[in-house]
Amino acid sequence: MVLRTLTDEERDARMKALAGAKTREEEDRRRAELDAKIRAEREALDKADREAAEARKREEDARRAQEAESKRKAEDEARRRLPQTEAAGQRRPLGVAATAGTEEAVRSTLTPRLRTLIPPRQVLPARPTRGGEKSRGRLTVATATSEQEDRTRSVAAFRRRTQRLTRGQTAEQKEKIAREIVLPETITIQELANRMSERAVDVIRLLMKSGQMVKINDVIDADTAELLAQELGHTVKRVAESDVEEGLFDEPDDEGNMEPRPPVVTIMGHVDHGKTSLLDAIRSASVVSGEAGGITQHIGAYQVISPSGAPITFIDTPGHAAFTAMRARGAKVTDIVVLVVAADDGVMPQTIEAIHHARAAKVPIIVAINKIDKSDAKPERVRSELLHYDVQVESMGGDTLEVEVSALKHTNLDRLLEAIDLQAEVLDLKADADRAAEGSVIEARLDRGRGPVATVLIQKGSLIVGDIVVAGSAWGRVRAMLDDQGEPVDMAGPSFPVEVLGFSNAPEAGDRVAVVESEARAREVTEYRERQKREKLAVRGGSVRGTLADMMSQIKSAGRKELALVLKGDVQGSVEAILATLDKLGNDEVAARVVHSGVGGVTESDVTLAMASNAVILGFNVRAHKEARASAEQTGVEIRYYNIIYNLVDDVKAAMSGMLPPTLREEMLGNALILEVFNISKVGKVAGCRVTDGNVQRGANVRLIRDSVVVHEGKLSTLKRFKDEVKEVLAGQECGMAFESYQDMRQGDIIECYRVHEEKRTL
Repeated sequence: MVLRTLTDEERDARMKALAGAKTREEEDRRRAELDAKIRAEREALDKADREAAEARKREEDARRAQEAESKRKAEDEARRRLPQTEAAGQRRPLGVAATAGTEEAVRSTLTPRLRTLIPPRQVLPARPTRGGEKSRGRLTVATATSEQEDRTRSVAAFRRRTQRLTRGQTAEQKEKIAREIVLPETITIQELANRMSERAVDVIRLLMKSGQMVKINDVIDADTAELLAQELGHTVKRVAESDVEEGLFDEPDDEGNMEPRPPVVTIMGHVDHGKTSLLDAIRSASVVSGEAGGITQHIGAYQVISPSGAPITFIDTPGHAAFTAMRARGAKVTDIVVLVVAADDGVMPQTIEAIHHARAAKVPIIVAINKIDKSDAKPERVRSELLHYDVQVESMGGDTLEVEVSALKHTNLDRLLEAIDLQAEVLDLKADADRAAEGSVIEARLDRGRGPVATVLIQKGSLIVGDIVVAGSAWGRVRAMLDDQGEPVDMAGPSFPVEVLGFSNAPEAGDRVAVVESEARAREVTEYRERQKREKLAVRGGSVRGTLADMMSQIKSAGRKELALVLKGDVQGSVEAILATLDKLGNDEVAARVVHSGVGGVTESDVTLAMASNAVILGFNVRAHKEARASAEQTGVEIRYYNIIYNLVDDVKAAMSGMLPPTLREEMLGNALILEVFNISKVGKVAGCRVTDGNVQRGANVRLIRDSVVVHEGKLSTLKRFKDEVKEVLAGQECGMAFESYQDMRQGDIIECYRVHEEKRTL
């Protein structure tokens, strides 16, 4: 590669450019040197000014210190000479010479600066006093200068001025006080600053350094507040909102006051195995006749006297599958579980569930094999089936007590009570009755005449009429107590079931009951629990941001159809059981949404809520008030009444099944091959076909398949055999076909003919 030589003009231009660049570099260097020289001179001047200012400040400080020392010495000298001067002034009259001499003596004690501020007083003749006597008194700086016409500043005023001028320079830094700060779970920045005795702006500044832009009224959590307090040199004591419940439950008993208490026995088992009938036979009452459908749908507590004369508290639980929570609650408060198994039916699902509840509660089991009077009774079958669930009765070498009984014939009931007494004696049950009561809510309901009524089993202490009690988010003063026979009682001891009247609202079944010392404490506890309940409902409603799994489940359920319901029941336990059952009915396509649930009759507010939510009202063992019925008739809200849980669940399931989209099932009819496509005026394209298998029918659904790919789905509009319209063409015959809104048919395509059947779905 040969490079060309530069011309003279190009060479001159390049030389000029190089010369210009050198000139600019030289100018830049000179300018930089000049700037550095000017900067150095400026820095030297600034340094000299600073040194001069520091020297002047030192001189001024030294002068002030010298003046202060001189002033102090002069004041000490004045205080030393002042008593002598006063004594001299008392010995002679206050005339002209005395005044002049005294003033001169006083002025001689002042500092030079004070002498310049206080001019010498004019010599005046002494003024006579009333009665011809001359005034006498103590001679001070104030009295020596008080009679002059021109007023001047006093020594005290001058001293105050001097102190004000030097206060800013001599004020010592205040010592920082470290405090112990009590921090709740959340706190505002203003409140935190007040508790630390710090400025709120300092707290905000610390947060801004960490990248948080906040205002004075913003709320921060306890962890952030603790870091801020420690940063500012304070110690922290963390408290939680739940501390209001401290000391409410599980207070230790006094061992010296422990006395034997009756055992609490829960009767559990499968539905229709005779649990309530057995309890009726023991009580010589008739509870089962009052239960709808012959099944127990409530949890009840009763007390009976055993043959030995000792009281025994019985708790009866339902056996229906929906009442799992009731059985778990019964096992939780019990000492002994009596497992009732029908001799003619054997071990059933709820029997197994009762065994699991008893094991979870760690309580002994007594097996009562009921219905031995029946002809098909097989007690040995029950014993062998119980072995599958690790329940080995005594007759088979185990340690579980067993009794064969008959509730109908009242057979061996005394043996069952003796077995309970024996088991209670082994457990050695004791409690302290001389203390504040603790217990559990067995059942709760809303009585129209008496208000909220709760069946409470006392577990510790004694409950007395007039006590202030707390149960869940409800509290109240005990107005009255009734035993299981409806008789009023003034005091209920350990293991005694009573109906308590006086609650502010119906507590939830399973809530723990405790006696508190004041109404203020009761309100504090219930308000905290009410807030907790609202937060849980808000989380359940999706108003709080949750995890990724929660978000995915919400997206999945966003397209679900919902059956809105308003549920009212007679007792809290039944409402709880129905809610749990309805929650299990739904699937990904349809679900039951309970807008509101509660105990008591149907009210106007329930009807209004149902109308606004487009919901159906379900009443379980309750009825609507007169005003509510009238409002429901006017607004068209449907109210359905039930007294058996089976019927309620079946109706809701049927309604939800009707909301499910039907299942579409295809029925294949036949196939046809297109032999030729004809274009007919006023009709369009018609395919000449031969039915290869099955048959084709007019109005059926068709698919057009080309090269094994479906290119069209639609309906068959025309089916002709020669020139006649026909309903059906069989295999092997030729016909003409035309599609609805489709003309792109080709020779060799296959027509697949089928029908779609809709099938109703059920849950």
